[in-house]
Amino acid sequence: MYQLVKLPLLVEHFMEHKKAKNKLTFWEFLCLHYTPSTDKDSDYAKDMKLPFKTHDGCTNATIAAFVPHNFSTEIHKPVTSHSNNYPLLDEAFRGSSFLSAIWQPPKTC
Repeated sequence: MYQLVKLPLLVEHFMEHKKAKNKLTFWEFLCLHYTPSTDKDSDYAKDMKLPFKTHDGCTNATIAAFVPHNFSTEIHKPVTSHSNNYPLLDEAFRGSSFLSAIWQPPKTC
């Protein structure tokens, strides 16, 4: 976020270069200022004030993780239980009593 505050400096510096070299595109300006080079021109101090040119005001945290050489893990299958609830049938509908009732002669009311 700190570097984004410097964006007006980028635009202002581009306008300065644009006045000096009329056909300079914004891409050429970015290449001129953000590609690695060892040339220090007359406006080097202004160049270093551009966003993302320096690392000042920036924090860096490095966390070193140590994993032993003989590291191993075990993956266990989770134990799950599944239960089904079946309704209990009434005594009148049991198979044996129902089958024997089929072969009885019809009853009149």
